[in-house]
Amino acid sequence: MQNSSHPAISKTKQWLEQVIIGLNFCPFAKKELVNNTIQYHVCPQVRIEKALEEFAQQCEYLEKHPEVETTLFICSLGFRDFETYLDLVDYANDLLIDLGYEGIFQIASFHPDYIFEGEDVDDASNYTNRSPLPTLHLIREESMARVLAVYDKPEQIPENNIALSREKGSKFFQQILKQIHRR
Repeated sequence: MQNSSHPAISKTKQWLEQVIIGLNFCPFAKKELVNNTIQYHVCPQVRIEKALEEFAQQCEYLEKHPEVETTLFICSLGFRDFETYLDLVDYANDLLIDLGYEGIFQIASFHPDYIFEGEDVDDASNYTNRSPLPTLHLIREESMARVLAVYDKPEQIPENNIALSREKGSKFFQQILKQIHRR
């Protein structure tokens, strides 16, 4: 595991605690944070090919370490442009298939400029997927299926998150992210 004092990891942990767990955007995240079963990988690459090499290594790491529940693949230098980041996400999803991890892992994506298709750039709903740094969340599908099976109305999680985001408003989230980047 990487040095947890790396600024990219510190920012990501603050975001997890304040937004993802603090607002209950992911009702399953707190357990993994408390149990220390999240792998944080800082990827300094700026080229898609090199980032994908590291991403493949993280898939292999997760496969070999069942005690690690999930990986946050944090792009510390590259992929600041949202469109370029979306290319990375597409290639990473293709790579999962090519490496035989389809049905084993899935990717959730987070980016500082995340915009849901069809939404206005300023819509607060985008903050459900806005993070301090471009991040690919590598999730074990089997584990996700297990927790969703016992969660009451899991299909309402995204709707609830959007409603809460809009209730809080964009300025609320902008302030949190600004504070995280100041530290």
